[in-house]
Amino acid sequence: MTNKPNWWNTEHDSAWERVKSAMKRDWEQTKSDLTGNRKGKDLDQDVDDTVKQAAGKQSIPPTAMKNEPDSGKDTWDRVEEDHRYGVGARQQYGKDHNDWNDGLESKLREEWTDLRSGRTWDEVKMGVRRGWDRAKK
Repeated sequence: MTNKPNWWNTEHDSAWERVKSAMKRDWEQTKSDLTGNRKGKDLDQDVDDTVKQAAGKQSIPPTAMKNEPDSGKDTWDRVEEDHRYGVGARQQYGKDHNDWNDGLESKLREEWTDLRSGRTWDEVKMGVRRGWDRAKK
């Protein structure tokens, strides 16, 4: 952007460069995911990485380098509870909700919060959704 408002300063430039780098990695990963690696690069980038990188809470590797493996990321012990809840939710609510929708998600979010698992809905939503989708008959 060549035109900048008069309040724009180097802090804004720095924040933008960080967000831009995270989003570029996300874009490359999305192209890779959608084309089976024919376009884009598999960088082991997921939405959690993008958000953490954009916020400055996770370092951004060089352009062509994959993200560092996260020992707690996607281990079965970590995601089992999320998937189990999604499978159970499909059995409980599937007759009233053929597809995932805002009403169902709101209900599941509220239930999850009431469980006080120590993990937020945003942390488990994708795992719950995967469990819900996989339990579809």
